[in-house]
Amino acid sequence: MLRGLNEWASLMKTDYYELLGVSRSASADDLKKAYRKQAMKYHPDKNQGDKEAEQKFKEINEAYDVLKDDQKRAAYDRYGHDAFEQGGMGGGFGAGGFDFAGGFGDIFEEMFGEILGGGGRRRGSSQAGQRGADLRHDLTITLEEAFTGAEKTIKVVSMVACEACKGAGTAPGSSPVTCSSCDGYGRVRVQQGFFTIERTCPTCQGAGKVIKDPCKSCQGAGRTRKERTLAVSIPAGVESGTRIRLSGEGEAGMHGGHAGDLYVILSVSGHPLYKRDGANLYCRVPIPMTMAALGGKISVPAIDGVKTDVDVKSGTQTGHQVRLRHLGMSVLRSGARGDMYVELIVETPVHMSKRQKELLEEFAIESEKNRTNPESEGFLDKVKDLFGV
Repeated sequence: MLRGLNEWASLMKTDYYELLGVSRSASADDLKKAYRKQAMKYHPDKNQGDKEAEQKFKEINEAYDVLKDDQKRAAYDRYGHDAFEQGGMGGGFGAGGFDFAGGFGDIFEEMFGEILGGGGRRRGSSQAGQRGADLRHDLTITLEEAFTGAEKTIKVVSMVACEACKGAGTAPGSSPVTCSSCDGYGRVRVQQGFFTIERTCPTCQGAGKVIKDPCKSCQGAGRTRKERTLAVSIPAGVESGTRIRLSGEGEAGMHGGHAGDLYVILSVSGHPLYKRDGANLYCRVPIPMTMAALGGKISVPAIDGVKTDVDVKSGTQTGHQVRLRHLGMSVLRSGARGDMYVELIVETPVHMSKRQKELLEEFAIESEKNRTNPESEGFLDKVKDLFGV
């Protein structure tokens, strides 16, 4: 029974060549290159908390440990996984384990060197010259400022390079010394079961050096918190959500690294007269009932302050729109402008005198005779057709 289970488990295991993505005729160099590629892809440091990736990483190491050994590879080519069941080839595979030191350890230096961006371990490579964090500042502007563009000043509190030590973190006349915990590499290795993990040195935080005599102004941090006043140039045509990047105005970098950037996020406030839709503006303008009936002219101000006359045609109804070309908002990074749409709203008179009411009653009687309200009459005709009343 046990033998049958072992044979079934052996059949379920993925082919070693398939795991590494190489053919059975692959050379030793091809195997090594394929292994490095797969190991880097599924390494636990890159896939934290991913159990599937962890299992895949173990299988890849197991496959490489067999195929890199000429004798084990020959046995595997002939008998497959059965060659290592029941202690067939030894090497610790009978219990489903693998010799991590013999496989992954052979190229540990090279792999981590590539992950960190260079060949092999480098002193202080992980944190030295760390770039400062980016910052965000929200700024509200008026619609007029969005139309014309504006120059604004903002106040930002952030970490800046210490003026006393020029960002070095050390007292005058002193300098950092090599970290004894990592010997200046900035990283230390920790054994966790089968795995040897390389991590940032907790003593020097990856800098590779420690400060014995810190600067009194910044206590060795190399940075201090300070309020700064910055100028922001806002181009014409911006909208809510527009980002303006101020390069190098973010947090100061660590260990001599570059400062981050400051992103100013714009919000355009509402306007009592206009509603905006992209580059177009919409304006609701009330007109007297008499003007809507008889026609006339109204004066409407544009966003730039220039007044424009709008013709109101006789018989104008509520909701009628008049398009005023090129009187809308500025278009960002362009000399063009959108349009303004004037929506006419017919206003019903209130607080009428007795005489005004009499005149309207006379007008209503005459209107009914002369059919001067086509929309109302059309609606009544539809009601009659539907309900027979």
